[in-house]
Amino acid sequence: MTAAPDLRTSRLASPDLLRSAFRQHAAGVAVITARSDSGPVGFTATSLTSVSAEPPLLSFGVGTGASSWPAISTADHVGVHILGEHQSDLAATFARSGADRFGAPTAWREGPEGVPVLDDVLVWLMCRIVGRVPAGDHRIVVAEVVLGDPAGTGRPLLYHQGRFNGLRD
Repeated sequence: MTAAPDLRTSRLASPDLLRSAFRQHAAGVAVITARSDSGPVGFTATSLTSVSAEPPLLSFGVGTGASSWPAISTADHVGVHILGEHQSDLAATFARSGADRFGAPTAWREGPEGVPVLDDVLVWLMCRIVGRVPAGDHRIVVAEVVLGDPAGTGRPLLYHQGRFNGLRD
């Protein structure tokens, strides 16, 4: 049995409290991609969630201040790529502001609906956006899976304590 939390050391809700709390939460790592008039866009997401099996829906969050948001805000389709533990550099590239995310060494091709599809991922999914829900300084994007390939091999990449990690045996 664990001890009850000490309420005297509790902190009031704040962005820092939320960040500190979620540093303790291990999350899978995905890259979301979309097509825009000025070329491909993408970002690293740790908020990917399965929503429904019938119909097959997923969701992810994206900041409205993110460089990818203008494209995501008007896109009909997005690519969702679940990364393997060998792809921490790719995750870091798509998380870094100002990075050339689709330049070498990123390997990708144009997929259905012109959406960028990343190579060598554990899973890629092509999704049709069905909703964008306001949530503070973010939007929760709900998308229906229309096509994909779950046949990648390897183990998943995780985000924990501010770092990308693989699973440990």
